[in-house]
Amino acid sequence: MESMQINLIQSKTLLTRSSGYLKGVCSHSLNPYSGCGYGLSSCGEGCYVRFNQWLTRGREWGKFVDVKINAKELYIQSAEKEKNWAHQRSIPFTIFMSSSTDPWQPAEKKYRVTRAVLQAMATCPPDTLILQTHSANILDDQETLLELAQRCSLRVHISIEGDRNRLPGLPSPPCSVEQRISALEQLSAQGLKTVACLSPLYPLENPQLFFTRLKSAGADAVIIDHFIEGDGTAEGSRTLKTRLPVAMSQVQEDSVYLPYRNQIINIARTFLPVGVSAEGFAGHYT
Repeated sequence: MESMQINLIQSKTLLTRSSGYLKGVCSHSLNPYSGCGYGLSSCGEGCYVRFNQWLTRGREWGKFVDVKINAKELYIQSAEKEKNWAHQRSIPFTIFMSSSTDPWQPAEKKYRVTRAVLQAMATCPPDTLILQTHSANILDDQETLLELAQRCSLRVHISIEGDRNRLPGLPSPPCSVEQRISALEQLSAQGLKTVACLSPLYPLENPQLFFTRLKSAGADAVIIDHFIEGDGTAEGSRTLKTRLPVAMSQVQEDSVYLPYRNQIINIARTFLPVGVSAEGFAGHYT
């Protein structure tokens, strides 16, 4: 195990007003941690956040986590003001958690910052809450999620990029495909709205079987997002600097191009509602 630098910090802000890719998705993003303990897993390979120099400050992605130990207090202090800001602009107070970290990464088991923030939301809930994770650890907070779902519109997005656990030359994922589908199934069974995110889309071994599994697990929809158009650059230039495209093309040559995404979208639509890229993250499916 590579050494992980954990820093306990007093953050100055928590709710960030959205811009760029997220502007049509939510009014605010919320990151309980800075950096990510999954950064050296396969999901960290294609993660566009690793190129955010403002956030990494010269540190290697996957080797540091800043724990925002005052996150709960910050939420309580700022939520009402930010809700008013959104409503003055005639937009719902929608929080995306998280845009640049995983709320249920390993550090959460110890520090429970995500849990504290979710509990704080009971006092001033957003209109919509979108939770995004790669991890089945979200199951630790089922009770809190069920309570929040009574107070706001709640969607759980679980990243399941494809039906393969490994791509050649890349590390393993933080959580197996089976574990993530099982988490989706357990949350769906509780009546929570769940969405499987193929983001970024990996080459699929058996698309029909995969979407059958997601549908039978109770997923309400799927989001399909290719690194081209999906990493914040038009041509996927950030992702092209990583090992991900080479690993994908070794499995299936055409998977690194947009027509492959469109082909998979057409198959997925015969099973479930599908959202494409930012539209999907915003909850718009066809």
